[in-house]
Amino acid sequence: MGPLLSASQPLASLTALFVLWKGFLLAVALAAAVAADYDTSTSLFFDRLYGTRARVPALAARLTRWDALYFMHHARDGYVFEQQWAFTAALPLLVRALVSVFPSSTGDAAWEPLVAIAVVHASHLVAVLALYRLTLVVCGDAKLAVVASALHVISPAGLFLSAPYAESPFAALSFVGSLLFALGIKHKRDWAKRAAAIVGAGVAFGLATAFRSNGLSNGLLFAVGALKCLVVFVQKPSLSRLLALVAPVVGGLCVAAGSVVPQALAWKRFCRDAPASLEPRPWCSYRVPSIYTFVQSEYWNVGFLRYWTLNQLPLFLLASPMLAILIVSGLAVLRKPASGLRSLKSGPGEDYRMFARATAAGQALVALLAITNYHVQVITRLSSGYPLWYLWVAGLLMDARRQKWGRAIVVFMAMYAGVQGGLFASFLPPA
Repeated sequence: MGPLLSASQPLASLTALFVLWKGFLLAVALAAAVAADYDTSTSLFFDRLYGTRARVPALAARLTRWDALYFMHHARDGYVFEQQWAFTAALPLLVRALVSVFPSSTGDAAWEPLVAIAVVHASHLVAVLALYRLTLVVCGDAKLAVVASALHVISPAGLFLSAPYAESPFAALSFVGSLLFALGIKHKRDWAKRAAAIVGAGVAFGLATAFRSNGLSNGLLFAVGALKCLVVFVQKPSLSRLLALVAPVVGGLCVAAGSVVPQALAWKRFCRDAPASLEPRPWCSYRVPSIYTFVQSEYWNVGFLRYWTLNQLPLFLLASPMLAILIVSGLAVLRKPASGLRSLKSGPGEDYRMFARATAAGQALVALLAITNYHVQVITRLSSGYPLWYLWVAGLLMDARRQKWGRAIVVFMAMYAGVQGGLFASFLPPA
């Protein structure tokens, strides 16, 4: 990876690495076609949705696996079954909108998976470039920025960042949101620019949450920012300080909207507007009526410590390297931001330290939830949308005393992504 990267031509270097790595992973996926599928869900899915004579490109067939079946079914027919509400609507709606632009895309051709694959590849490249810019703003080190962004290219999420999944758009929007928040800190003395950047960050994070519900963890940035602004305002009230407080509050509400709006639409459909002849669904009477949490629990057995069974131990072991990276890097930055993140700027009023700590806390929270609540193996792909650990690993690689640990992590990332790519394309776990 080293000789390919150049701090003098960062965008060209990162784009070249991106193309090479994507080419490798797609080659792995297509090579997996030599073996029969472990599961025939994909072929049955295409037959059901497009007809037995449908033209299904090999790439679409190899990448439409696991959850991608639900996303693409939604893109074609919308939500049909209750359990589909476990999968957010943002990616299917975007794909449907893009497909509808081209009249020739109707008929029995499998356009939705191809459009989705194009969307996620473009999103992943946007995420790489946004992470580069974010690292420059927060750390001011061009070499560190190139290395951190290159690490996102070879993320252990692997083919999940190439398949019709929400991970790539989530990462792109999350990194853009983090970048806008950091720019808000940079323009602290210009309240108008700061407010616009912070609210813009909230909008980006809200859209990210519409793609993946774990985006709610980014709300910590706005909660901490609002609390800090509130303390300053109480000490010495002024109009400019009031406006400074309003921005993170509005931004935080935008983040929450990414989860609340879809749940409100589900409540309207299943609870308020449901036919009187049908028995109301159980979740309609919950104190916080959320179809998402109900469906995850009812159909996918997601809940506190439910995954803690002996037969799931191999998946905990498989997830342990990524869990360790997220927790160790998060705790390191929480304790000492400047030591945990190489070249971290002090910033006005130490706001970059606040940014680093809040980001670290959000990352660590998701890792903790993966251990206690989620199907733990998903942490490897969920981690792709959190920027801090990439910066931390990049710092290890640039520190002579800790470089061996950084290299070991890079080897793990590349090997995991490569092996997982073959398993994913063959419809084999983990997923």
